[in-house]
Amino acid sequence: MPERPPLPTCERLLELVGRMSGRPVLMLVDLVADRFITGTPKRISREAPVLILRYEGETSSPGGGANAIANVAALGGRPLALGVVGDDESGRGVLGALAGLGVETEAILIQPGYRTPTKTRILGGGKSSIKQQIVRFDVEDELALDEGARRRLLAQLERWRGLARVAVLSDYGYGAVVPQWLAAVRAAVGEGGTVLCDSRYRLGDFRGLDGATPNEEEAEALLGLAFDDDPQRLEAGGRAIRERLGAGFVLVTRGSRGMALFDSAGSAHLPVHGTDQVADVTGAGDTVIGTFALALAAGATALEAALLADYAGGVVVMKVGTATLTADELRSAVLRDPAPREELRWVRS
Repeated sequence: MPERPPLPTCERLLELVGRMSGRPVLMLVDLVADRFITGTPKRISREAPVLILRYEGETSSPGGGANAIANVAALGGRPLALGVVGDDESGRGVLGALAGLGVETEAILIQPGYRTPTKTRILGGGKSSIKQQIVRFDVEDELALDEGARRRLLAQLERWRGLARVAVLSDYGYGAVVPQWLAAVRAAVGEGGTVLCDSRYRLGDFRGLDGATPNEEEAEALLGLAFDDDPQRLEAGGRAIRERLGAGFVLVTRGSRGMALFDSAGSAHLPVHGTDQVADVTGAGDTVIGTFALALAAGATALEAALLADYAGGVVVMKVGTATLTADELRSAVLRDPAPREELRWVRS
């Protein structure tokens, strides 16, 4: 196996975490509300073969691209947030939650008549146990931006020109993020800036990116083939996605199998951080792209940013619900578990 390049030290990763504070990241995203209703099992219904839960409570969190924004803010970064919500309870909840994290929300458009995408999860379990998701239902609307709204979004990107060197496009298919925005976002970060994208259904349409963070299922869908946990297929697939997008690097998240970073030098395979006692994977991909982008804004290489994103993802899946982590939690993860650095596998291209 080819000799791998020097890996970042613990001291270097901790330095990067410290440098994240105040770093701006431009974020054009699909904003989603995540709602969690919890209860304890009561009995089986006599009306239908379903479980009856005794209601305990409910919480709401920024979801989708809003969760990526929340993660950047929680880590101490400065998200320049751009997107659309409806004039409804969910939209007001998302704006309020982001404002509570110190995010400037003035550039987020409020669209009358549009229902903010809302994902409601019903969770059940014993009082002293981790609640498990039983069912989820989604409220979804197709966002149709009129010419005035498009002009306002473009004008805001122009006002932010030069403020951030890293931008994130988080496309959940709800209409606020479309491939046609890519040129304007690239102009906003300027020459030498970095544009990242996480797209649920149409990553291949965002050609000309600097980086992308698909999960393994999205990567397979883009290529029209299954990796089947075959290292050779994964290697070929990662290179093919880079070539198709014209991207400098691609970070494929693989759940319990960790992550794989593909760039011009080859590929780096990172084991999953933490234990296999996962509480909830909801929103982990948003944490990954948020951490990855903020690390790049702090001066990290793609490999350093991937390592920090790996640690961050391992922290949030230990929390129930759509979660974020703080810079202190990220530092603790780096200090506590050096495995992603020591067990990283490098393959030259």
